[in-house]
Amino acid sequence: MQTSLRLLARRRFLPLFVTQLLGAFNDNLFKQAMILFVTFQVYSDPMQETAFNAVATGIFILPFFLLSALSGQLADARDKAMIIRWVKTAEILIMVVGGIGLLLPSVPLMLVALLAMGVHSTFFGPIKYAILPQHLKHNEVLGGTGLVEAGTYIAILAGTITAGALGYLSAHTANASGGLINDTAKLATALVLLVAILGWVAGRQVPAAPPIGEPDPIDFNVLRSSWKLVSSTMHIPRLFLAICSISFFWTIGSVLFIEFPPIVKNVLTADEGVTSLLLSIFSVGVAIGSIAINRLLKGEVSARYAPASVVAMGGFIVAFFFVLRGWTGMPEGQLYDFWTFLNLPNAPMLLGSLLMVAVTGGMFVVPLYAFLTTTVAQSETARTVAANNIVNSGAMVIGAVLAMALSAIGVSAVDQLLMVAGMCLISAWLALRLIRACRHG
Repeated sequence: MQTSLRLLARRRFLPLFVTQLLGAFNDNLFKQAMILFVTFQVYSDPMQETAFNAVATGIFILPFFLLSALSGQLADARDKAMIIRWVKTAEILIMVVGGIGLLLPSVPLMLVALLAMGVHSTFFGPIKYAILPQHLKHNEVLGGTGLVEAGTYIAILAGTITAGALGYLSAHTANASGGLINDTAKLATALVLLVAILGWVAGRQVPAAPPIGEPDPIDFNVLRSSWKLVSSTMHIPRLFLAICSISFFWTIGSVLFIEFPPIVKNVLTADEGVTSLLLSIFSVGVAIGSIAINRLLKGEVSARYAPASVVAMGGFIVAFFFVLRGWTGMPEGQLYDFWTFLNLPNAPMLLGSLLMVAVTGGMFVVPLYAFLTTTVAQSETARTVAANNIVNSGAMVIGAVLAMALSAIGVSAVDQLLMVAGMCLISAWLALRLIRACRHG
């Protein structure tokens, strides 16, 4: 660990680390601030709120589905440091558009900025891993990868908490003044622009990383290149089952994240701070599950605990459902604030069941990611991960569309949780098939 931390004092690593951290923070801050603002300040209908959250999730994920293959080819064919500079320059322009959307407020402008941020993240994603072997020694690559992952997790959590704090400030400022004012929107706009500029400065410090060898010609037909990448990976039964298991998990995850804001507002009758609390607990829970399964497996890459983990996840989702069904909300037009919510009798059970949903989810999915990167030759690892990202993002878009369709036909956000619990059983079945496929070679 100390050896890994020393990389933070090296120019060949620190600028990339800071650039990734700031980008992940800004992605999450803007997306979450937008969702909280629209859910709590623009719409007053649960169906509209759920539909908007589904659309926002789908819009952000769609570029990963369409452009991952192209971004991977570009990262192999061009100087990666130069691509980072292009991407971070684009982020400043994107945040200008997003900030205008927050200030007006204009939902279409916010969604345009969110789509552009999805494109931005799609093109930066492959670089943060592919550049490490060029800048680090062989025995530093694993430590550098771990630091990048840790920084990303910290940034996501910080972005969620910051967005919740801004939403909390917005609600209480509006209540105190008797009407909605845009001081908080100005603060959010200034913050995302500042972070984008800092990311641009950090990105310019990343050392050059030219392509290795003679790169293959870039196929700009995104559908053909994506299909070719996925088909060349998914024909291997074990990889097919692992990717399907992970993708089904993220379908479940996308539905849960879409439902959180409307559930908090309309069922728990709580404010934006509680939404950020739930999302933060989910993030922490996945991290705890990751550590727990690693200790349980003692470093062995195996999916043998995956079926039991995801079945347990479904059970905790059912527990979360029953707590919500028995919840006593505030009178119409009133919301619990953060501290009042924490002191409610059912809050510990609600938060505890959600935490365990995330813990068991982390125990399910983390070994599957490790399986993906260790079951193929090192020369095929990036290609395998890219194929998995394409399928995962497609599954998350399907989850967003499914949540929106169910809301349109009148299925409440709470009732959709039972469907999610049922989907966990399908994930368990896929994981069992993966285990059997591994046993039979």
